[in-house]
Amino acid sequence: MHLRHQWLGTKIDYHQGLETQHRLVENLLKGDQQNHFLSLEHAPIYTIGRTRDTSSLGESTEHLPYDVIETNRGGQATYHGPGQLTGYLIVDLRLLGKDLHAYIRALEEALIQTCLEYGIKAKRQEGLTGVWTNGKKLASIGVGVKKWISMHGFAINITQESLRGFSSITPCGIDQVVMTSVENECGKPVDVKGFADQCLKHLEASLEQIAVT
Repeated sequence: MHLRHQWLGTKIDYHQGLETQHRLVENLLKGDQQNHFLSLEHAPIYTIGRTRDTSSLGESTEHLPYDVIETNRGGQATYHGPGQLTGYLIVDLRLLGKDLHAYIRALEEALIQTCLEYGIKAKRQEGLTGVWTNGKKLASIGVGVKKWISMHGFAINITQESLRGFSSITPCGIDQVVMTSVENECGKPVDVKGFADQCLKHLEASLEQIAVT
């Protein structure tokens, strides 16, 4: 599946990223056939899916160092910020058999394959969504869907700086989870945009595997 890749830049305001996604979703609903992969680094922000259980943010959001935004993806609280690659995929899931489970597994597989290029043996964790290595969580996945058009996607920690915001929350609502980064695991500096560029081919290949012919 061909994806148009756009690097949106660094310290992108969360609402700006959301507005771009909504515009592309509406384009697909109006008949546009171009699927998209938007890559970026957000300015520091906490997000949480639409859920009554907000315990992953702690007893009160007043103690948090950054603002919290409720958004239309699945899942509990997570952190976005500099040094983390956020990948938004605006994809017509009707081309993928309307199979949300297979779509999420394809995103995981693309990240796993990209990590291999950096010498990291990442994997799935049974019963949990995301990508893990050595018992630590490397990437989170949260997807929103409107009339079978996807939005949101994944966040993978690239630099050591990307880990700073997680200490104030329970990431993804998983007790005692330890977050890690690509740099920590491969032991060398990694460029966020460079990782996104490498990820593109694996996203396209993984989605092609589940495309309806």
